[in-house]
Amino acid sequence: MARALYIHWPFCLKKCPYCDFNSHVRAGVDVDLWRGALLGDMAREAEVAGGETLTSIFFGGGTPSLMPPALVAALLAEAERLWGFAPDIEITLEANPSSVEAGAFADLASAGVNRVSLGVQALDDAALRFLGRLHSAKEAVTALAVAQRHFARVSIDLIYARPGQSAAAWEGELGRALGFGTSHMSLYQLTIEPGTHFATYVREGRFAPLAEDPAADLFVLTRQIAAARGLPAYEVSNHAGPGEESRHNLAAWRYHDYCGIGPGAHGRRGGMATVRHKKPENWLAAVERNGDGIAETRSLPLPDRAAEAMLMGLRLAEGVDVAALAVRLGASPAMLVDPAKLAFYAGQGLAWQRGTRVGVTEAGMIVLDGMIAELFPSAAHVA
Repeated sequence: MARALYIHWPFCLKKCPYCDFNSHVRAGVDVDLWRGALLGDMAREAEVAGGETLTSIFFGGGTPSLMPPALVAALLAEAERLWGFAPDIEITLEANPSSVEAGAFADLASAGVNRVSLGVQALDDAALRFLGRLHSAKEAVTALAVAQRHFARVSIDLIYARPGQSAAAWEGELGRALGFGTSHMSLYQLTIEPGTHFATYVREGRFAPLAEDPAADLFVLTRQIAAARGLPAYEVSNHAGPGEESRHNLAAWRYHDYCGIGPGAHGRRGGMATVRHKKPENWLAAVERNGDGIAETRSLPLPDRAAEAMLMGLRLAEGVDVAALAVRLGASPAMLVDPAKLAFYAGQGLAWQRGTRVGVTEAGMIVLDGMIAELFPSAAHVA
């Protein structure tokens, strides 16, 4: 078996108003303190989840490109010592496209990073200001060119379905982004998450989100345009050329085990779920006190594992091999899929079945959340 490792760096220069990730702004960071704590958290995790070669490592955040390259190198060296690396290991780091961070790309590549996910988010300065980003469109394009020189694989993130955004405007912006020739793109609809600044702004009437129907139209348009340009959707919001899919994300969506270290990081191993303390200071204190940053370790009952596996697997264009998953989980196929409902939705052109594999069609992806509870019995209580 192989395993994935997620490393969370929680710090940002500024909290974006749409962001509900575990990110924090601090006046300063004691790098030596964080180096020791991350290495300690990693070593403790390897004690209980070792023995399996790593096929992917993902530095997420926060803004991992703010990490000193020497710290990244130290973490990678320790991960290789503890687990070992597959020959073609994918090592991804999320980065913001500022000139300062782009200046570290060469050193990050030398440290071992071979794939970068660049948070461009928009190619329009007014949109970037609305999204609370610190970079300009020009900076983003320049940073992308630097990334493409230093990393074997580059992905870019864009946010669409912004307030008042027209289909023509998005088609032009997406077309320009596709012209940069990256092998992977993450194209997200703007969603108003509870607890974010945007949620407060909407409640106060400062702006209105794009209506549901125009947003759905942009979703369809996005998938059509990207597919026509050689980047079909392999997941709801992720597009890639052949073989360029994010191996780390595929591991999670295919419901394989992965380790997570750092503040707020989640992990799943051997039927157990782990959650680290979210607040950086609480996580540091837990590592010093206990040797790891774990806030909670809990057993995942079979219905929960079946539900999670189906909820994530059905986001993928490849769907889910129900027979293989049932064997892997020790479940019955009946726990995973309702044959009558599957036949009904297949007849409506929203789902499909090919042998033991089931999935959702292009039309079904638009209403995936609404279909889940009916199609898959195990998912009903968590959908």
